[in-house]
Amino acid sequence: MATTDLDRLYQLPLEEFTAARNALAKTAGPNAAAVKALTKPPLAAWAVNQLYWRERKTWDALIDAADNLRRTHKAVLSGRSGDVRAAGQVHDEAVQDALKPALAIVSDAGHPVTDATKQAIVNTLRALPGDEPAGRLSRVLQPGGFEMLAGFAVSDKDTKEAKDTKEAKDTKEPKDAKDAKDAKDAKEHARSKADAKALTKAREAVASAERAAKEAEQAVRRHEFEVARATRDEERAEKAVEQARAALEQAKAGLAGAERDLASATERRETADAAAKKAASTVETTRRAAAAAEAALKKL
Repeated sequence: MATTDLDRLYQLPLEEFTAARNALAKTAGPNAAAVKALTKPPLAAWAVNQLYWRERKTWDALIDAADNLRRTHKAVLSGRSGDVRAAGQVHDEAVQDALKPALAIVSDAGHPVTDATKQAIVNTLRALPGDEPAGRLSRVLQPGGFEMLAGFAVSDKDTKEAKDTKEAKDTKEPKDAKDAKDAKDAKEHARSKADAKALTKAREAVASAERAAKEAEQAVRRHEFEVARATRDEERAEKAVEQARAALEQAKAGLAGAERDLASATERRETADAAAKKAASTVETTRRAAAAAEAALKKL
Protein backbone atom coordinates (compact mmCIF):
# COMPACT_ATOMS: atom_id res chain seq x y z
CA MET A 1 0.00 0.00 0.00
CA ALA A 2 1.32 3.42 -0.99
CA THR A 3 2.38 5.75 1.78
CA THR A 4 0.37 8.50 0.09
CA ASP A 5 -2.84 6.58 0.87
CA LEU A 6 -2.07 6.79 4.59
CA ASP A 7 -1.06 10.42 4.24
CA ARG A 8 -4.41 11.29 2.68
CA LEU A 9 -6.19 9.40 5.45
CA TYR A 10 -4.62 11.61 8.14
CA GLN A 11 -5.41 14.79 6.20
CA LEU A 12 -9.16 14.15 6.17
CA PRO A 13 -11.62 15.89 8.54
CA LEU A 14 -11.55 14.05 11.84
CA GLU A 15 -15.13 12.81 11.57
CA GLU A 16 -14.34 11.10 8.25
CA PHE A 17 -11.32 9.16 9.54
CA THR A 18 -13.02 5.93 10.63
CA ALA A 19 -15.09 5.43 7.48
CA ALA A 20 -12.13 6.26 5.24
CA ARG A 21 -9.84 3.93 7.20
CA ASN A 22 -12.30 1.04 6.87
CA ALA A 23 -12.65 1.69 3.14
CA LEU A 24 -8.87 1.78 2.75
CA ALA A 25 -8.51 -1.49 4.66
CA LYS A 26 -10.74 -3.23 2.11
CA THR A 27 -8.28 -2.40 -0.66
CA ALA A 28 -5.09 -2.88 1.36
CA GLY A 29 -4.65 -6.59 0.59
CA PRO A 30 -2.18 -8.20 3.01
CA ASN A 31 -1.99 -4.92 4.96
CA ALA A 32 -5.72 -4.87 5.64
CA ALA A 33 -5.42 -5.86 9.31
CA ALA A 34 -2.74 -3.26 9.98
CA VAL A 35 -4.81 -0.52 8.35
CA LYS A 36 -7.96 -1.56 10.20
CA ALA A 37 -6.02 -1.32 13.47
CA LEU A 38 -5.08 2.34 12.89
CA THR A 39 -6.42 4.43 15.74
CA LYS A 40 -8.49 7.53 15.12
CA PRO A 41 -6.42 10.43 16.49
CA PRO A 42 -7.86 12.49 19.35
CA LEU A 43 -8.75 16.06 18.43
CA ALA A 44 -5.47 17.58 19.67
CA ALA A 45 -3.31 15.07 17.79
CA TRP A 46 -5.41 15.58 14.65
CA ALA A 47 -4.90 19.36 14.88
CA VAL A 48 -1.12 18.93 15.22
CA ASN A 49 -1.16 16.56 12.23
CA GLN A 50 -2.87 19.25 10.15
CA LEU A 51 -0.06 21.66 11.05
CA TYR A 52 2.32 19.32 9.25
CA TRP A 53 0.11 19.10 6.16
CA ARG A 54 -1.06 22.73 6.01
CA GLU A 55 1.56 24.83 7.85
CA ARG A 56 4.82 23.11 6.91
CA LYS A 57 6.96 26.21 7.49
CA THR A 58 5.63 26.58 11.05
CA TRP A 59 6.08 22.84 11.65
CA ASP A 60 9.69 22.87 10.42
CA ALA A 61 10.52 25.87 12.63
CA LEU A 62 9.14 24.03 15.67
CA ILE A 63 11.08 20.85 14.94
CA ASP A 64 14.29 22.82 14.33
CA ALA A 65 13.83 24.61 17.68
CA ALA A 66 13.24 21.29 19.46
CA ASP A 67 16.34 19.74 17.88
CA ASN A 68 18.40 22.80 18.80
CA LEU A 69 17.23 22.60 22.43
CA ARG A 70 18.16 18.93 22.57
CA ARG A 71 21.60 19.59 21.07
CA THR A 72 22.18 22.39 23.58
CA HIS A 73 21.31 20.13 26.52
CA LYS A 74 23.62 17.48 25.12
CA ALA A 75 26.46 19.96 24.74
CA VAL A 76 26.11 21.20 28.31
CA LEU A 77 26.01 17.69 29.74
CA SER A 78 29.03 16.82 27.64
CA GLY A 79 31.02 19.65 29.19
CA ARG A 80 30.81 22.02 26.23
CA SER A 81 29.35 25.52 26.26
CA GLY A 82 25.68 26.04 25.47
CA ASP A 83 22.94 28.55 26.31
CA VAL A 84 20.08 26.35 27.52
CA ARG A 85 17.94 29.33 28.47
CA ALA A 86 18.17 30.94 25.03
CA ALA A 87 17.47 27.64 23.27
CA GLY A 88 14.51 27.05 25.57
CA GLN A 89 13.12 30.50 24.83
CA VAL A 90 13.36 29.90 21.08
CA HIS A 91 11.56 26.58 21.52
CA ASP A 92 8.82 28.21 23.64
CA GLU A 93 8.27 30.86 20.97
CA ALA A 94 8.08 28.19 18.27
CA VAL A 95 5.46 26.33 20.33
CA GLN A 96 3.37 29.50 20.66
CA ASP A 97 3.75 30.24 16.94
CA ALA A 98 2.41 26.75 16.18
CA LEU A 99 -0.38 26.91 18.76
CA LYS A 100 -2.29 29.73 17.06
CA PRO A 101 -2.81 28.01 13.66
CA ALA A 102 -3.53 24.71 15.42
CA LEU A 103 -6.36 26.32 17.40
CA ALA A 104 -7.64 28.00 14.22
CA ILE A 105 -7.72 24.60 12.49
CA VAL A 106 -9.81 23.17 15.34
CA SER A 107 -12.22 26.12 15.28
CA ASP A 108 -12.54 26.19 11.48
CA ALA A 109 -13.39 22.48 11.52
CA GLY A 110 -16.35 23.21 13.82
CA HIS A 111 -14.88 21.67 16.97
CA PRO A 112 -15.05 23.48 20.35
CA VAL A 113 -11.76 25.01 21.46
CA THR A 114 -11.83 24.06 25.14
CA ASP A 115 -9.10 24.64 27.72
CA ALA A 116 -8.46 20.90 27.78
CA THR A 117 -8.00 20.82 24.02
CA LYS A 118 -5.64 23.80 24.13
CA GLN A 119 -3.51 22.18 26.85
CA ALA A 120 -3.39 18.86 24.98
CA ILE A 121 -2.22 20.66 21.83
CA VAL A 122 0.44 22.59 23.79
CA ASN A 123 1.69 19.37 25.43
CA THR A 124 1.91 17.62 22.06
CA LEU A 125 3.72 20.54 20.42
CA ARG A 126 6.23 20.67 23.27
CA ALA A 127 6.85 16.90 22.99
CA LEU A 128 7.63 16.91 19.26
CA PRO A 129 9.25 15.25 17.45
CA GLY A 130 7.47 12.04 18.44
CA ASP A 131 8.11 8.43 17.59
CA GLU A 132 5.39 8.32 14.90
CA PRO A 133 5.69 9.62 11.32
CA ALA A 134 5.19 13.37 10.99
CA GLY A 135 1.59 14.18 10.13
CA ARG A 136 0.36 10.79 11.35
CA LEU A 137 0.18 11.12 15.13
CA SER A 138 -2.35 8.73 16.63
CA ARG A 139 -2.23 10.01 20.20
CA VAL A 140 -1.63 13.10 22.32
CA LEU A 141 2.02 13.42 23.39
CA GLN A 142 3.41 14.46 26.74
CA PRO A 143 6.63 16.47 27.09
CA GLY A 144 9.43 14.19 28.24
CA GLY A 145 10.87 16.80 30.59
CA PHE A 146 14.36 15.82 31.61
CA GLU A 147 13.81 12.34 30.21
CA MET A 148 14.86 13.91 26.89
CA LEU A 149 18.37 13.96 28.34
CA ALA A 150 18.40 10.19 28.84
CA GLY A 151 21.26 8.52 27.02
CA PHE A 152 23.40 11.66 26.87
CA ALA A 153 26.96 11.11 28.06
CA VAL A 154 28.33 13.53 30.60
CA SER A 155 31.75 15.03 29.98
CA ASP A 156 34.37 12.34 29.77
CA LYS A 157 37.30 14.77 29.97
CA ASP A 158 37.94 14.14 33.66
CA THR A 159 37.18 10.45 33.24
CA LYS A 160 39.73 10.27 30.45
CA GLU A 161 42.32 11.99 32.66
CA ALA A 162 41.62 9.47 35.40
CA LYS A 163 41.92 6.66 32.90
CA ASP A 164 45.24 7.99 31.60
CA THR A 165 46.51 8.27 35.18
CA LYS A 166 45.42 4.71 35.85
CA GLU A 167 47.09 3.38 32.72
CA ALA A 168 50.30 5.26 33.49
CA LYS A 169 50.42 3.78 36.95
CA ASP A 170 49.52 0.36 35.66
CA THR A 171 52.68 0.38 33.53
CA LYS A 172 54.70 0.30 36.72
CA GLU A 173 54.45 -3.03 38.40
CA PRO A 174 54.03 -2.57 42.20
CA LYS A 175 57.11 -3.69 44.05
CA ASP A 176 55.22 -4.95 47.03
CA ALA A 177 51.75 -5.14 48.59
CA LYS A 178 51.94 -1.56 49.91
CA ASP A 179 52.72 -0.19 46.47
CA ALA A 180 49.82 -2.23 45.08
CA LYS A 181 47.46 -0.81 47.70
CA ASP A 182 48.68 2.74 47.05
CA ALA A 183 48.14 2.27 43.32
CA LYS A 184 44.63 0.95 43.91
CA ASP A 185 43.81 3.86 46.21
CA ALA A 186 45.09 6.32 43.63
CA LYS A 187 42.91 4.74 40.96
CA GLU A 188 39.84 4.91 43.17
CA HIS A 189 40.57 8.51 44.10
CA ALA A 190 40.96 9.54 40.46
CA ARG A 191 37.75 7.72 39.54
CA SER A 192 35.81 9.31 42.40
CA LYS A 193 37.10 12.76 41.49
CA ALA A 194 36.07 12.35 37.86
CA ASP A 195 32.64 11.04 38.86
CA ALA A 196 32.11 13.93 41.27
CA LYS A 197 32.97 16.52 38.63
CA ALA A 198 30.73 14.88 36.07
CA LEU A 199 27.87 14.69 38.57
CA THR A 200 28.31 18.36 39.49
CA LYS A 201 28.14 19.40 35.85
CA ALA A 202 25.07 17.27 35.26
CA ARG A 203 23.32 18.75 38.30
CA GLU A 204 24.14 22.27 37.14
CA ALA A 205 22.71 21.49 33.71
CA VAL A 206 19.53 20.05 35.22
CA ALA A 207 19.11 23.08 37.49
CA SER A 208 19.52 25.41 34.51
CA ALA A 209 17.00 23.40 32.52
CA GLU A 210 14.55 23.46 35.43
CA ARG A 211 14.77 27.25 35.62
CA ALA A 212 14.20 27.51 31.89
CA ALA A 213 11.23 25.14 32.13
CA LYS A 214 9.69 27.18 34.96
CA GLU A 215 10.05 30.39 33.00
CA ALA A 216 8.58 28.68 29.94
CA GLU A 217 5.59 27.46 31.95
CA GLN A 218 4.97 31.00 33.19
CA ALA A 219 5.18 32.30 29.62
CA VAL A 220 2.72 29.61 28.49
CA ARG A 221 0.26 30.63 31.19
CA ARG A 222 0.53 34.27 30.14
CA HIS A 223 -0.05 33.39 26.52
CA GLU A 224 -2.98 31.13 27.40
CA PHE A 225 -4.56 34.00 29.35
CA GLU A 226 -4.17 36.27 26.33
CA VAL A 227 -5.66 33.60 24.07
CA ALA A 228 -8.65 33.22 26.38
CA ARG A 229 -9.22 36.99 26.52
CA ALA A 230 -8.87 37.35 22.76
CA THR A 231 -11.29 34.46 22.29
CA ARG A 232 -13.92 36.19 24.45
CA ASP A 233 -13.49 39.42 22.49
CA GLU A 234 -13.77 37.50 19.26
CA GLU A 235 -16.98 35.81 20.41
CA ARG A 236 -18.51 39.17 21.34
CA ALA A 237 -17.52 40.63 17.97
CA GLU A 238 -18.98 37.63 16.15
CA LYS A 239 -22.27 38.07 18.04
CA ALA A 240 -22.41 41.77 17.08
CA VAL A 241 -21.73 40.88 13.45
CA GLU A 242 -24.51 38.28 13.49
CA GLN A 243 -26.94 40.81 14.95
CA ALA A 244 -25.98 43.38 12.31
CA ARG A 245 -26.41 40.79 9.59
CA ALA A 246 -29.87 39.88 10.92
CA ALA A 247 -30.88 43.56 10.94
CA LEU A 248 -29.55 43.94 7.40
CA GLU A 249 -31.49 40.89 6.20
CA GLN A 250 -34.65 42.27 7.83
CA ALA A 251 -34.12 45.63 6.15
CA LYS A 252 -33.57 43.91 2.81
CA ALA A 253 -36.79 41.95 3.28
CA GLY A 254 -38.68 45.19 4.07
CA LEU A 255 -37.22 46.87 1.00
CA ALA A 256 -38.20 43.95 -1.22
CA GLY A 257 -41.77 44.08 0.14
CA ALA A 258 -42.02 47.83 -0.46
CA GLU A 259 -40.70 47.40 -3.99
CA ARG A 260 -43.33 44.72 -4.66
CA ASP A 261 -46.10 47.01 -3.32
CA LEU A 262 -44.85 49.85 -5.50
CA ALA A 263 -44.80 47.65 -8.60
CA SER A 264 -48.32 46.44 -7.85
CA ALA A 265 -49.64 49.99 -7.33
CA THR A 266 -47.94 51.17 -10.52
CA GLU A 267 -49.54 48.31 -12.44
CA ARG A 268 -52.99 49.15 -11.07
CA ARG A 269 -52.55 52.82 -11.91
CA GLU A 270 -51.48 52.03 -15.44
CA THR A 271 -54.47 49.69 -15.88
CA ALA A 272 -56.89 52.31 -14.55
CA ASP A 273 -55.31 54.98 -16.73
CA ALA A 274 -55.74 52.80 -19.82
CA ALA A 275 -59.37 52.10 -18.89
CA ALA A 276 -60.03 55.81 -18.39
CA LYS A 277 -58.56 56.64 -21.77
CA LYS A 278 -60.68 53.93 -23.38
CA ALA A 279 -63.82 55.24 -21.67
CA ALA A 280 -63.03 58.81 -22.81
CA SER A 281 -62.62 57.56 -26.36
CA THR A 282 -65.99 55.81 -26.13
CA VAL A 283 -67.64 58.97 -24.83
CA GLU A 284 -66.19 60.99 -27.72
CA THR A 285 -67.40 58.44 -30.24
CA THR A 286 -70.85 58.45 -28.69
CA ARG A 287 -71.02 62.24 -28.75
CA ARG A 288 -70.12 62.36 -32.43
CA ALA A 289 -72.77 59.77 -33.18
CA ALA A 290 -75.34 61.74 -31.22
CA ALA A 291 -74.43 64.93 -33.07
CA ALA A 292 -74.76 63.24 -36.45
CA ALA A 293 -78.14 61.82 -35.50
CA GLU A 294 -79.29 65.24 -34.33
CA ALA A 295 -78.18 66.82 -37.62
CA ALA A 296 -80.00 64.17 -39.63
CA LEU A 297 -83.12 64.75 -37.60
CA LYS A 298 -83.09 68.49 -38.39
CA LYS A 299 -82.93 67.79 -42.12
CA LEU A 300 -86.21 65.92 -41.89
